[in-house]
Amino acid sequence: MADKIRTNAAGGLLVPDQPIIPFIIGDGIGPDIWHAAVRVFDEAIRNAYHGKRAIVWKEILAGQKAFDEVGEWLPQESIDAMRDYIVSIKGPLTTPVGGGIRSLNVTIRQTLDLFVCQRPLSWIEGVPSPVKRPADVDMVIFRENTEDIYAGIEFEANSEAAQSLKRILVDQFQVDYPFRELTALGIKPVSKEGSVRLIRAAIQYALDHKRPSVSLVHKGNIMKFTEGAFKNWGYALAETEFADQVFTWNQWEKWKADHSEEEANRQLKQAQDAGKVIIKDVIADNFLQQILLNPKDYSVIATLNLNGDYISDALAAIVGGIGIAPGANINYHTGHAVFEATHGTAPRFANTDTMNPSSVILSGVMLFDYIGWHEVSAMITKALQKTIASKRVTIDFYNQMENATLLKTSAFGDAIIGYMAD
Repeated sequence: MADKIRTNAAGGLLVPDQPIIPFIIGDGIGPDIWHAAVRVFDEAIRNAYHGKRAIVWKEILAGQKAFDEVGEWLPQESIDAMRDYIVSIKGPLTTPVGGGIRSLNVTIRQTLDLFVCQRPLSWIEGVPSPVKRPADVDMVIFRENTEDIYAGIEFEANSEAAQSLKRILVDQFQVDYPFRELTALGIKPVSKEGSVRLIRAAIQYALDHKRPSVSLVHKGNIMKFTEGAFKNWGYALAETEFADQVFTWNQWEKWKADHSEEEANRQLKQAQDAGKVIIKDVIADNFLQQILLNPKDYSVIATLNLNGDYISDALAAIVGGIGIAPGANINYHTGHAVFEATHGTAPRFANTDTMNPSSVILSGVMLFDYIGWHEVSAMITKALQKTIASKRVTIDFYNQMENATLLKTSAFGDAIIGYMAD
């Protein structure tokens, strides 16, 4: 019998055999990629559980389709459904032009307090890449989802609010900056609560999945009281709540100061050998170099909102492009999660049945892992890998491969399904 996913007191999921999961089909290429993906999902479930489990997909409205049908970009009914049914999945959404909602994706994340944007980035063999060793990339990004400049606190250059804020900054806070007549202003909120819950989730993920390190990526050398605080709160959290399970660069520095660098390195090696997670930090611009030069040195990444946006897309390019990059927005306290294709709507290619559905398919893989249906996620992943290895691909990969076979979106889904029986 179909039923809702529920949560226990600790935020853990209680998943029935026939959960109802809302989906937003998405705008532009959304319908094309969703129709291919959902057939892959349903076939994998049938193969894995032989009728004992199934998902009841419940469509909810957002984006252009919602505006066309009900006159709202993001109906309250859809937000209520995502909250009520706990877990949902969505395609790409149009950002309305002009006034009103600044970004539907940001609105969903902030309304449901989905404070983690989780993006796993690893290479599938055979996927075209602009770098020599894309297999060296195996990272999971934990991007803070509700604060930073994405909070949307900004004022137009010619607005009275901007003029008033400038006066306050100069008169009350003695800000030494030569404000021009037309100067737009934005405010970057970074809280201890928001930082700590994001970093805590990243560390716990590393422990649960036996990942070697968590890197705090920040620009604290310049933004000392926001991004610098993010780094400091992260180290303090690690050294108190996870004291017996981690070893931090702060501790390494202390050992070096109190003893010697040799002794500090010995302590670090002992911690690694004991399976402790190493907590370190790296400046954001340096990190964008390191993902090209030394990606093997990084595993789980915890970072603020804007940094996470840049980093996620840069890493996606290394492993084959945003068309194959999955994503999830999660509140680990309440259990709420929205899985999503991470790319745009590409309206020029709408209804052409040509685009790569891998982003939403792999987001579905994340969803199945999240609800504990690991047999399904493993089956889809293996079949997708075989499909790409066979060079039967959509136009984005076809243009970069030799001796490949060009498939439509729907046919690519068929090929994945075909490999499930192997």
